[in-house]
Amino acid sequence: MGTVTESRSRRRMSGSERREQLVRISRTLFAEKGFDGTSVEEIAATAQVSKPVVYEHFGGKEGIYAVVVDREMQKLLGMITEALAAAHSLIKLERAALALLQYIEECSEGFRILVRDSHVASGTGTFASLISEIASQVEDVLADEFVARGYDPKLAPMYAQMLVGMVALTGQWWLDVRKPGREEVAAHLVNLAWNGLTGLNPTPSITAATRALAPAAKSRAAAEKLREFEKAREKELREAEKARQRELKEAEKARVRELKERERLLKEAEKAREREEKIRQREARLAERAARLEHSDQPD
Repeated sequence: MGTVTESRSRRRMSGSERREQLVRISRTLFAEKGFDGTSVEEIAATAQVSKPVVYEHFGGKEGIYAVVVDREMQKLLGMITEALAAAHSLIKLERAALALLQYIEECSEGFRILVRDSHVASGTGTFASLISEIASQVEDVLADEFVARGYDPKLAPMYAQMLVGMVALTGQWWLDVRKPGREEVAAHLVNLAWNGLTGLNPTPSITAATRALAPAAKSRAAAEKLREFEKAREKELREAEKARQRELKEAEKARVRELKERERLLKEAEKAREREEKIRQREARLAERAARLEHSDQPD
């Protein structure tokens, strides 16, 4: 009876619900086994559907992997971008470090996917490209700080790479150890980045302004905003795929038209050659007949 109920439940699942189910299952499998270690058969078996269902929604393993990676990229970038909206540079740095550690803590599977795989299926969705995108946002923060302190703002891109790389690598390390807590890790990261080795604070802590930002109070609004963003992103990806399919169809139609036109021109050229050949043969016969008449008119 339970099997029949489950079977009916699966049949009642809408297309969008099925798609979300496949994304969730694939996310877990990719985090566990990586891209190469995960198969379409395993995704389908875990979702209790046939392989064609996976192909119907995503076109294959590469398609579903690209969706998973894109979602994780956008989620993390959204958290970092929101953190960098703070007014003071120190608070920007603290909140950005905390945002990364929060993502690692709450979305461990997603972070493992981002740092584990750099498969061609991910396109630009690799950890290196993610770091580069975050660094480009940090550049502006550092450039303003450099100008205020009399440093050359042209050096900001280099320092942004250093800073983001330091935080990202610490995040990779913290993914497995999880000690100390994320606030303490963020405080020590900012301590090194802000004060430097010569000015380290022996007992660093997050500023009150950053601690006052209560994630729990904003979690519902943030989650809703994230869902809306993901829906918009999904729609954008679907529209891009439709546009690509239209372009392919138009290109195929143009190719068929070109082939037909080429075939028509070849036929016309062949007919022209045939007409020229007939004219040449007729002229040759006339010339031969004229030669015979001329020969018969001559006296013996």
